[in-house]
Amino acid sequence: MKEFRNINDILDFAMKEEQKAVDFYTSLAANARTADMKSIFEQFAREEVGHKARLKEIRSGGLFDLPSEKVSDLKISDYLVNVEPSPDMGYQDALILAMKKEKAAFKLYIALADRSVSADIKEVFLTLAQEESRHKLRFEIEYDEYVLREN
Repeated sequence: MKEFRNINDILDFAMKEEQKAVDFYTSLAANARTADMKSIFEQFAREEVGHKARLKEIRSGGLFDLPSEKVSDLKISDYLVNVEPSPDMGYQDALILAMKKEKAAFKLYIALADRSVSADIKEVFLTLAQEESRHKLRFEIEYDEYVLREN
């Protein structure tokens, strides 16, 4: 695992990860087969841009008190098969892939928080994990409403 010398190293790493998420959702939107699907993935890309901007603000202005709240987990993604992205991917597969990506990001930030010796650094990673958990929950709710209820 990458070693961080200071909070700026951590924030730089987190910003790169958020950019990867922006690129992922932008790619899914570009390959979406329906306007609704495209709109949803563009919305998530914009949210990831917002996360990156927030990280930039934290980096330039220093740390501040970050909110802490419990996020529900429906655990739907725990029971779904892995899916690889493809241009002809259906909505169900795109949602599964998005849930898996968000869960992986959550686990990464939790692992980084567990390895942090600084309370400030740990708090940054826990906040990022919470954000990823919210995204996964939104995809799980979408999956529940538009895939499971149709079957």
